[in-house]
Amino acid sequence: MYLIVGLGNPESDYSKTRHNMGFDVINKISQKFNISVNKTKFKALYGVGEISNEKVILLKPQTFMNLSGEAVQEFVNFYKLQNKDILVIYDDIDTTPGKIRIRKAGGPGTHNGMKSVVSSLNTQDFTRIRVGIGMPQFKGDLINYVLGYIPEEEYTILQTGINLASEAVEEIIKNGTDIAMNKYN
Repeated sequence: MYLIVGLGNPESDYSKTRHNMGFDVINKISQKFNISVNKTKFKALYGVGEISNEKVILLKPQTFMNLSGEAVQEFVNFYKLQNKDILVIYDDIDTTPGKIRIRKAGGPGTHNGMKSVVSSLNTQDFTRIRVGIGMPQFKGDLINYVLGYIPEEEYTILQTGINLASEAVEEIIKNGTDIAMNKYN
């Protein structure tokens, strides 16, 4: 079983923001594999289904970004998951819009949602997919950049990254992280 986590903020207020790329990828996977993400448990929305004959849980923490790890830890503990079964998807300012980066492990960088996940799980050893959103023109404007309105033409570019990330999830489940890294990085 895989726990596929998309990081974001509750969608009613934050849909179509750069900081919700993780949620957008979960929504894409949900549509593609007909997995409804409408159940509530452990401060999260989730759905259970199959991808490539593997059972998966699609998870969208509802704790707001900075506390995402709380929900992830609850699911990991409840389902007795191992690190190799965890896949976290999130936005990344250091990756070009429309591109993704897959890593098997590593630090959270400046991303507060990942800081929360790493802290709650007490490990950096789990797969992550970073969806590129690019850097704001003025670094001092980072909060407005990640939480603000995205012009439609830019969202079209971000959609490319969302699509690639959803494809990468399927590749990881079918063939493993190393093959997915070779294909998508």
